[in-house]
Amino acid sequence: MNKLLITLCLAASFMLSGCYNSGEPREKVLKNYNWADYIGDGVLEDFQAYYKEQTGEDIRIVYQTFDINEIMLTKIEKGHEDFDVVCPSEYIIERMLKKDLLLPIDTVFPHSPDYMNDVSPYIREQIDKLSQPGRVASHYAVCYMWGTAGILYNKAFVPDADAESWSCLWDRKYAGKILMKDSYRDSYGTAIIYAHAKELEDGTVTVEQLMNDNSPEAIAIAEELLKKMKPNIAGWEADFGKEMMTKGKAWLNFTWSGDAVWAMDEAEAVGVELDYEVPREGSNIWYDGWAIPKYARNVKAASYFIDYLCRPDVALRNMDAIGYVSAIATPEIMEAKIDSTIETVSDLSYFFGPG
Repeated sequence: MNKLLITLCLAASFMLSGCYNSGEPREKVLKNYNWADYIGDGVLEDFQAYYKEQTGEDIRIVYQTFDINEIMLTKIEKGHEDFDVVCPSEYIIERMLKKDLLLPIDTVFPHSPDYMNDVSPYIREQIDKLSQPGRVASHYAVCYMWGTAGILYNKAFVPDADAESWSCLWDRKYAGKILMKDSYRDSYGTAIIYAHAKELEDGTVTVEQLMNDNSPEAIAIAEELLKKMKPNIAGWEADFGKEMMTKGKAWLNFTWSGDAVWAMDEAEAVGVELDYEVPREGSNIWYDGWAIPKYARNVKAASYFIDYLCRPDVALRNMDAIGYVSAIATPEIMEAKIDSTIETVSDLSYFFGPG
């Protein structure tokens, strides 16, 4: 850290930053490691007030972001960073459990309810599939948001029929106009799903089986297809793709559902019509969850923070800000998200429960 940055950190009088003063009492600091653009405006500041109200203690948040899961995991594995709370995707949560890198989350709060109880039973069931011997996954990770991976496309240049299949990513007519997520798992999954489209249609294999197939044969198939795709790709991105799409600089973007929602809203404001499609061959459904790393030094504040994010009002704020779907399944969430213009309503009991 250079002298200027040290000076700025020490001189900062505000309570939220990306800097940590080693002389500061660690129980007064919450170190948070999250995806970029993945929390609502003002939520961190409001948590500080909430924490003070609940515990009588001040808390300062050191907030840092990452672009891909593997970068976050590497920092935790090396133990060089004592983050108190992180937000990995489901397959990384599974790895962290296998490597004993997570602490159980406290759900007993003297002066506030356990809002984590409001996580959808369906989502909790999915998270528990990651459990390891002696470790129930939902005791170590609380789902935050979930969504799909699919195709964001510019309707002026890409017909709906093309976007309905993963084959558009290999179509030479879109060369130089395609953006892919800089995500190992998603790139691999796209290729392996596309390669087994017939088997998926016949029901002889599932997306989940394919996504978890790391056999040499599967890897060779994915490698071959990704090499064929490579000449078409204009860039590999973690966050700038949605902006490129709104400006019309790219026509197709393999992306996540929440980013697609954000991009479609922004594009509409400038007269660009974007749409999002989950291709017919199938796609991955992913889950991101909050967890407390093994080297955390403020487990108390981390548990309060995770619980706070599960409050229905806070979940709604985050959903509205980032475009993803919260794991919280309460009447407030359902009421806020009912679209009265849709005549046929889906049966959501699997998510919200029979009630």
